[in-house]
Amino acid sequence: MRLKIVILGLSITSSWGNGHATTYRGLVRELSRRGHDVFFLERDVPWYAANRDLPKPRYCRLGLYESLEELRDKYGAEVKTADLVIIGSYVPEGVPASKWILAAARGIKGFYDIDTPVTLSKLARGDTEYISPELIPSFDLYLSFTGGPTLRFLENHYGAKLARPLYCSVDPDIYIHKKTAPKWDLGYIGTYSKDRQPALDSLLIGPARAWEKGHFVVAGPLYPKDIKWPGNVEHIEHLAPGEHWNFYNSQRFTLNITREDMKKAGYSPSVRLFEAAGCGTPIISDCWEGLETFFEPGKEILLAQSAEEVMQILTRLPEAEYREIGQRARERVLAHHTAAHRAEELLSYILEVGRPSLA
Repeated sequence: MRLKIVILGLSITSSWGNGHATTYRGLVRELSRRGHDVFFLERDVPWYAANRDLPKPRYCRLGLYESLEELRDKYGAEVKTADLVIIGSYVPEGVPASKWILAAARGIKGFYDIDTPVTLSKLARGDTEYISPELIPSFDLYLSFTGGPTLRFLENHYGAKLARPLYCSVDPDIYIHKKTAPKWDLGYIGTYSKDRQPALDSLLIGPARAWEKGHFVVAGPLYPKDIKWPGNVEHIEHLAPGEHWNFYNSQRFTLNITREDMKKAGYSPSVRLFEAAGCGTPIISDCWEGLETFFEPGKEILLAQSAEEVMQILTRLPEAEYREIGQRARERVLAHHTAAHRAEELLSYILEVGRPSLA
């Protein structure tokens, strides 16, 4: 059955300073490939308007709006007649937008939390920036970037009707392995985050200072100008998604660092983790509960908690061994974590909601 789907998300047109765009692009593209009509609604804000690397997506219709009034007046009919309406985390004025969707939409209504541990921390502090506790039970489906015990917590504590994981994913047509001489020994990509910076200092900056002959790179915006990068650490302000695959292929190893809220919750893989694995680049990651459900430590991924452990990997692990680790990770991600897998999972959840008209 061909579904009419409306998604109200943070951004699909710009990947500047956010990972939401990559997730939405893959999911929407795969839903479209399956014959579904997807209409994406995005708040037209200056910082994304000035940095749009996908201004006209080919695989969905796009609607930009500047206010809630314009959203309701211009796109009300689309929302009302959709089989499925999803609103995502961090959508500006998310609470009033959600209230409108819950009242106006006739089809299945879902909330897609791409920031679940951050959301739960906010709610615990009484912060209702984009979702409030009283709205959660009203959604038919709560989609979460975090799995494991968090899903049951959402149902038991906040009354979510159906909490299901919808993790980030990788596009296997883009993230490919390329045999090339590496430019860097260790690299990292991610927007600056205060809670991730201590781990970056320990797991990348520390080894860079200890190993002057090594070559390191950090890619991502918003890093404070007073950060003093060692001379053997290159900083790239921004990499568009189309450049990520080459970035990963240019590293011997890539570093994965998890935000503190995600580490505490566990079962929260980042999109960068799957992208790097898709390229067959060996990953050095921090440790968190549930990581082993995505990659087998020692066989498909390497774990480190100190600069010394990173240095052991960089300088002592045989090339043949770490290349095999990268290849096994690639095989794992292609078998379970592509955007096509996520589209199929979403469609299965829609049926699980139990609306006979959509069966």
